Amino acid sequence: MKVQLLFLSSAFLSVQTACKSETLKDQAPMNVIYILADDLGYGDIGCYGQEKIKTPNIDQLAGEGMLFTQHYAGCTVSAPSRGSLMTGLHTGHSQIRGNKEIKPEGQQPMQEGTYTLGTLMKSAGYATGIFGKWGLGYPGSASVPSKMGFDEFYGYNCQREAHTYYPEHLWHNDNIVLLSENENNGRKVYSQDLIHQQAMQFIQANKDKPFFAMLTYTLPHAELNLPHDSLYQMYENAFEEVPYDGSAGYYASEKPYASFAAMVSRLDMYVGEVVAQLKDLGLDKNTIIIFTSDNGPHREGGANPDYFKSYGPLKGVKRDVYEGGIRVPMIVWSPSKIKGGVKTDHISAFWDVMPTLAELTNVTLPEKGDGISFLPTLFSTTDQKQHEYLYWEFHEMNGREALRSGNWKLIRQPIVGETILELYDLDKDIHEDQNLATLKPEKLSELVLLMDNARTESPLFNFGRKN
Repeated sequence: MKVQLLFLSSAFLSVQTACKSETLKDQAPMNVIYILADDLGYGDIGCYGQEKIKTPNIDQLAGEGMLFTQHYAGCTVSAPSRGSLMTGLHTGHSQIRGNKEIKPEGQQPMQEGTYTLGTLMKSAGYATGIFGKWGLGYPGSASVPSKMGFDEFYGYNCQREAHTYYPEHLWHNDNIVLLSENENNGRKVYSQDLIHQQAMQFIQANKDKPFFAMLTYTLPHAELNLPHDSLYQMYENAFEEVPYDGSAGYYASEKPYASFAAMVSRLDMYVGEVVAQLKDLGLDKNTIIIFTSDNGPHREGGANPDYFKSYGPLKGVKRDVYEGGIRVPMIVWSPSKIKGGVKTDHISAFWDVMPTLAELTNVTLPEKGDGISFLPTLFSTTDQKQHEYLYWEFHEMNGREALRSGNWKLIRQPIVGETILELYDLDKDIHEDQNLATLKPEKLSELVLLMDNARTESPLFNFGRKN
């Protein structure tokens, strides 16, 4: 693991020494806020190279915390990515390996009694809440937030419903919240503002006890729409626009580039307000914030990741298993624990979050998952373990698989049809341009074997094959 220290103080060294000698069990429980953006690309924020969109609060979060250069989402689309995050399992082992809708509202549920991040944190004595998009069940199923370890939920149960920012209803716990002002295309109440307000109220209400808050905003997922306030006006005339007429299923947008940029800046505003609230409550020194995204950038609803270079130096977008579809920004902030201005190239993924929080809270997980705690990296200790490999599978477009081992990346696609193997050396070819499959037969065979053994059969997600 290479860690670049932008600056280092003797005071920090003494703090870190104390952290090593004092067990986590002896410390006061730390609050945890996990902020999950929706379809935010690796290059969509300033601290990862974005030049057209302003994200001062997220950039400050990175300046005061740790920026991960090699963090990966659970999958290249929403439901399996979130399922991996929730359960600590990669998509070769997780229950939810693809987007599978359940009519009239919801997605394929996890099994009753599934151990989740909510379960973990609740068992550690935390108040638990999730605010934003759920997308891992349907109303009335065994897989709603209230049955998966969360004390409070406010937002969209269904990811399809989350395609509009002016919905006719949201959910508060297991109760529907009607938004009559949005009926008949009224478009008066912006869902993200409501969700953000509820998240802030949860933090306020639980300021005197440890809390775990997941803020799963749907920004900047399509549709590309938001109030035309000062944030929007900042970008309104900044770009040469290509209007989106709504013909592909999302609400029309006259200026989709301005809307996209303003949505990212609105997300940034929410992050700033969360940090300000923590400071006002005196909780900033005892809270960890993790900021990341569920997959790579999208092209729907008039979005143009090429214009904004949303994928940064990487190749690919949402639904690709190239780096741009699965490598995501991650920033971790905790002023009392994490040195500011640190970049790390430690390789990590969504399924590492569960063991990380388990180590933080001194909870023994009931079963071994696929993750490795990255807490040693956060606290700058020397016992950080590394993955032998990371694995992903994707069940649309005739199926795709990807595996990373060290700096080597293997892609197998499509699974159904004439399959092509692609082998890349990410150390020399981060954009995945030179396929080395025929030039490195021994390395190819080694990674194919790893890939073949990385997954178990699933009753629902087997690339169209019968069990």
